[in-house]
Amino acid sequence: MTYAFRIAADWGTSNLRVFALDEGGGVLAEASSDDGMGRLTPAQYEPALMALIGGWLDPARVTPVLVCGMAGARQGWIEAAYRAVPCAPVGGPFARPKVESPLIEVFIVPGLSQAEPADVMRGEETQIAGVLAGRPGFSGVVCLPGTHSKWAVIREGRVERFLTLMTGELFALLSAQSVLRHGMADDGEGMDTDAFAAAVRETATEPAGFAASLFRLRAENLLEGLAPRAARSRLSGLLIGIEMASARALWQDEPTLIVGTGPLGRLYATALTQLGASAEAVSGEAMALAGLTRAFANIEEDKS
Repeated sequence: MTYAFRIAADWGTSNLRVFALDEGGGVLAEASSDDGMGRLTPAQYEPALMALIGGWLDPARVTPVLVCGMAGARQGWIEAAYRAVPCAPVGGPFARPKVESPLIEVFIVPGLSQAEPADVMRGEETQIAGVLAGRPGFSGVVCLPGTHSKWAVIREGRVERFLTLMTGELFALLSAQSVLRHGMADDGEGMDTDAFAAAVRETATEPAGFAASLFRLRAENLLEGLAPRAARSRLSGLLIGIEMASARALWQDEPTLIVGTGPLGRLYATALTQLGASAEAVSGEAMALAGLTRAFANIEEDKS
């Protein structure tokens, strides 16, 4: 292939994904590894990056590399300070770690912060920028499901406010480390959609009963033989349902975009449908890449 004109990188806690881009932003090549933030020291970031992109670098020039995600966390490569909302989802100043290679210059996208109530995001802001790259006039709510789900209110090209819920992390803890684990199916056994939908309605409409509903999964397994697949599906529904209740003030009567077209994104779309709302889903990877591509325009401004 020809050398990359620029390189985009999405650096998560568990994985690193990189994209070689041509001058027009087209993808020439892509690669990934499991060298996420969770397994690296600051000194290991550049070698992990170079292991993937070394063959894309033109020896006659310096190639800019723009990184979003956890490389900019306090525990990452170098901290990229948060930008306070309301603001455009992506902008400078970018963090610029020192690198040994003379062939790259690295820029790390800062995350976003909210003073009241206190909240932060890192990585999702780039996906939001990708949404706005394709829909510059979008006004509404962007939902970003994940370990720590985000709901962001977008107005006039800016993130006005946002809300984080630890739904994915709670599901992982409860299904694998709590007493509920004894009645849970393995992840590969699929979803009982009826059990999921009923659980969403249960906690979204009566959130005060959430804690009792959780233990009821264990009791029904012991007394009524609740099937492990149904139990896992109901746990997912209870947690996503309480998330829907918590975020209702944001998504109620607002156009909503879900960033994620995989199984988790489909669950969120189903949950909104159960509650009388609707949402369109878009690819998370595509939004991250579109956001990084758009953010390259900010680099020259940041340098000046």
